[in-house]
Amino acid sequence: MSDTLPGKNWKTSRTIIIFLLVSLLAGIAFSFLIPRPLIGIIRLDNAIYFESANALIQQIEYARENSRIRAVLLVLNTPGGTVVDTEAVYLELIQLQAQKPVVAYVQGMAASGGYYLSAAANEIYSGPSSIIGNVGVIVTLPEDPFIVEDIFTTGPYKMTGAARDTTLREIDVIKQGFYQAVVSGRGERLKLDAEGLLSGQTWLASEALQNGLIDGLGSLSEALDHTAKLARIGHYEAVELQDQIYYDLIYSYGFFSETSEGVITPFPNKAGIYLLYVPSNARRLP
Repeated sequence: MSDTLPGKNWKTSRTIIIFLLVSLLAGIAFSFLIPRPLIGIIRLDNAIYFESANALIQQIEYARENSRIRAVLLVLNTPGGTVVDTEAVYLELIQLQAQKPVVAYVQGMAASGGYYLSAAANEIYSGPSSIIGNVGVIVTLPEDPFIVEDIFTTGPYKMTGAARDTTLREIDVIKQGFYQAVVSGRGERLKLDAEGLLSGQTWLASEALQNGLIDGLGSLSEALDHTAKLARIGHYEAVELQDQIYYDLIYSYGFFSETSEGVITPFPNKAGIYLLYVPSNARRLP
């Protein structure tokens, strides 16, 4: 009887091994049937104005409503744009961030309104040579009241919309709103006082890191990994959200003015109040 025990033990062991292998293969096959968690990538490589803001908001809404999207990476390369459109996108990002982690990655520039948007993120990362900051407001002041022959107005500011001192008060309110958004977003990580932050200065990413404007330097893939860590997910898939929705958007240079020779300038084509970075080598307003 003892001679048959080894054979029986071998058969039993073989059965167990086969069972474990089948279970393992079944588990692997089943894992491929389970949808992978997604990180949505939203890109802004343009000024912030009505068309680009509308596209961003649609992508943010898509990310908020899609349960498979566990976090969002906002990739920025923008000098900013209009006040109204920047604030609209910022408020949508704040709503998204209340539900899912949002990480901003600066791939070139996040200046003025661009940095305003990044302040809505849980964390901000950047390429080493990106330009960051320029917190503040730029405005074209309205003209003094004037009279045009054959045009009658019911008030002295009907043609200009406001007095100059009124406009100056408005930009101070907008500036303070920008400042509060940064302070709220960065918290104790921010190393600059109000005077330093509101100086309008831009910093290279390495300096921005020292000043607490961002959380780290690295590549886009590293920023994705940080986003996944915040969302506590692994084996994720990154998806470009601009490919997931349909919107009628033509990326043009219509936001910026052109010279008579057709050269695009860094200035908006309409007078107004902007959260916009204008490089110091720009000579003058068109």
